Amino acid sequence: MTVLSDKARPIVQNTLPVVADHIAEIANRFYAHMFAEHPEFQDGMFNRGNQAEGSQPKALAGSVAVFATRLLSHPPRIPERLLTRIAHKHASLGIRPDQYDIVREHLMWAIGDVLGDAVTPDVAAAWDEVYWLMAYALIHQERGLYSARGVTPDRVWRQWRVAAKEWETDDVVSFVMRRVDDRPVKTSLPGQYVTLLATMPDGVRQPRQYSLTRADDGEHRYFAVKRVHGGGRPDGEVSNLLHDSVKVGDELTMSVPYGDVVLDDSGRPVVFASAGIGVTPMAGMLSHLVAAGSHLHVTMLHADAAESTFPLRAQIAGDLARLPKSSLYVWYEQDQRTVLPVTGVFSGAMNLDQVDLPEDAVHYLCGPLPFLQSIRSALIDRGVPPRDIQYEVFGPDLWQADAD
Repeated sequence: MTVLSDKARPIVQNTLPVVADHIAEIANRFYAHMFAEHPEFQDGMFNRGNQAEGSQPKALAGSVAVFATRLLSHPPRIPERLLTRIAHKHASLGIRPDQYDIVREHLMWAIGDVLGDAVTPDVAAAWDEVYWLMAYALIHQERGLYSARGVTPDRVWRQWRVAAKEWETDDVVSFVMRRVDDRPVKTSLPGQYVTLLATMPDGVRQPRQYSLTRADDGEHRYFAVKRVHGGGRPDGEVSNLLHDSVKVGDELTMSVPYGDVVLDDSGRPVVFASAGIGVTPMAGMLSHLVAAGSHLHVTMLHADAAESTFPLRAQIAGDLARLPKSSLYVWYEQDQRTVLPVTGVFSGAMNLDQVDLPEDAVHYLCGPLPFLQSIRSALIDRGVPPRDIQYEVFGPDLWQADAD
């Protein structure tokens, strides 16, 4: 049971405000201190782009604050969705239980470094208790995820060969990966992702997660990569490497599939809402539905600059044509012209008031954070229960809207 002890509870309650006020600084100090002591953690485990822009420390800070707040406000309930999202990401990186000891050492150091004399032995012990309650919850979930895949943390990785690169738009390329050995391929659930380890010019391996865009066939994995332009900041180092330097015939290291946002199999109607490259997990789910011969009522909503920038549009339109109860609505901000067999096309940003959505549907969202916030709010205003809205975030989840 995830409950604070009687001794720790009032201490955490009294110190949570000051810890929360300084949690971002604590997270920054924690990562800097840990990487100084364990530089190997920067090779194959952490996205240094997210570290540089500060999104990873912010996500850690928010997760710890949410978890501690829940321990106080709703014991013994814990933020299951938040922890599940983290556990799947950790499993896709091969995180081991013993690494939580290292994280604990440097996180507790950072709390003391930032808060100084306010961290008495009793305060340190209370927050150590918070840490281990969260850590053990994650370790337990991750153990189950490894077991379900029949792997250990050091065996989540496998070599794959680039069988094809297919340009979807000027900035998006699809990769077709073929296995290089005869071992069985671990099947994916519709909507899941793989982690790819890319070796950068300086020799450091950088992990990135990519949604699988087609159903499994036992031989291949399919994913799409958008080139990341920095817009005043550094360009995305992995996306540009994959676009410019990785060629057909090259080998890449990928994990077995993970991800908690997967297609509901209860038989209820499905609504997919995506923007830009956020369409990739939707493409994977649609491909699974076609492979299963589904008769679900499927509504696909997509927003983009124009049809020419709509990734995987031919695949998606083709799969929807194979689903007898499906519809496709698109919103284009720059050019409303379309040759796709759409049910409706609109100009500007996605507006749910322009379409009729099925009752009692399960909704899946993916795209930039402002898009997710807008569409989720619109659905809730329509009376859709939050439990029927799942969202996928590319990168650290700074929103944590479904932490409950």
